[in-house]
Amino acid sequence: MNIIYCIDEFPPVFWGGLGTYARETTKRLLQYRIHPAVLSRNSGTLPVSDLQNGIPVYRPDIIRADDTIPYLIPCDVKNWGVPDQRFFSDIMQYNQLGAYHFVRTLHQAKNRQFKLIVAHDWISATAGLIIRENLNIPFIFHIHSHEEGRMESPSKIVCDIERKAAEKGDVIITVSYAMKKALVNLGYQEEKIQVVYNGVDPDVFNPDSITGDQIAEFRNAIGVSDNPMILYVGRLTRIKGVDELIKAMPRVVEKISGIRLVILGVGELETELRKMTEQLGLTETIILKCEHVPEQELIMYYAACDCAVFPSKYEAFGIVCTEAMAMAKPVIAGVFGTGGMFEQVVAEGDEQTGFHVNPYSPEDIAEHICILLNNPEMCAEFGRAGRKRVIELFTWDKAAEKTAEIYRQVIVPRKDEA
Repeated sequence: MNIIYCIDEFPPVFWGGLGTYARETTKRLLQYRIHPAVLSRNSGTLPVSDLQNGIPVYRPDIIRADDTIPYLIPCDVKNWGVPDQRFFSDIMQYNQLGAYHFVRTLHQAKNRQFKLIVAHDWISATAGLIIRENLNIPFIFHIHSHEEGRMESPSKIVCDIERKAAEKGDVIITVSYAMKKALVNLGYQEEKIQVVYNGVDPDVFNPDSITGDQIAEFRNAIGVSDNPMILYVGRLTRIKGVDELIKAMPRVVEKISGIRLVILGVGELETELRKMTEQLGLTETIILKCEHVPEQELIMYYAACDCAVFPSKYEAFGIVCTEAMAMAKPVIAGVFGTGGMFEQVVAEGDEQTGFHVNPYSPEDIAEHICILLNNPEMCAEFGRAGRKRVIELFTWDKAAEKTAEIYRQVIVPRKDEA
């Protein structure tokens, strides 16, 4: 079964967790004889067409159109900053050019008839809607996060795009039951919504693949040495709670000698976080590594840490949380509002994997960090339980299997395609 797969991030481009999701699920869909042809956004340096793991990818060239922005963008986008206005314009170009390519070129090819359109989040939803309208084939809309949850002042046009794609979609797939509940509360059709958890590859994120000597060498290289180490991985943005984590650190420093916090990620808060670190006198305690790192290096960060802390104020599903758990690390997770990590991290009982905290409370974050790091046996126990939970519930193999099942329910292929 051939499908059109519209997604903003696709290897080698990784803006965030969606790129990892796309890489891991599409290659596994091939095992179920589902063959995606991908429409993705061009970073500006990539070929328009290429193959990734045998999957055809189309990334339309985006041209500058600044002079048209004042009269082509919606009213609320005019209140965005100039870079964000340009981003919106580029997104609309990417969607329209990509939709044209699939409608007029690929679908008319005799050897490539598509049976299903899939679009991920609002950034790719417009392409899915245009292709659906012209080809009249089933449409599935994946919602990994939604505007009314991730933004304090939601954009009307982004909300409208999300709702239109949800309305026209035959099925909505989202990443947690917390996210499903949030969508239903916003008026989305509950009967359309199916939940498929994201995941991790536990063979790749495997603590047994790294030796103690390798960990010691890596800790020395990043400036941690033998000190206790907390790890944060994620975007440097307020919704992820990284600023609250830094505010928690003076309390942790008082109780945990030599503590180090390593912050790994990029985002608009970088300058503010550096200033906050200096003002709190934490320049020796906090190691800010504001960049994306290759996967193998990321695995080393997980292996090196004593616990991982993700105090998100909104999180539909935290892939970094599953990665840390797969590496047998205890996790402290923010659970507030739409808190998908509530379903990932078990906070009590025999299968406990970490703690839930109030992401708006530095005091709560600090208290639970201290409880963990003052009890190495608890850390080890939670870590073992976390890896076990990942293998049972949160793998890319399970995600791809369930996704393929939903896709096939929407469109039953001919016998020669099954």
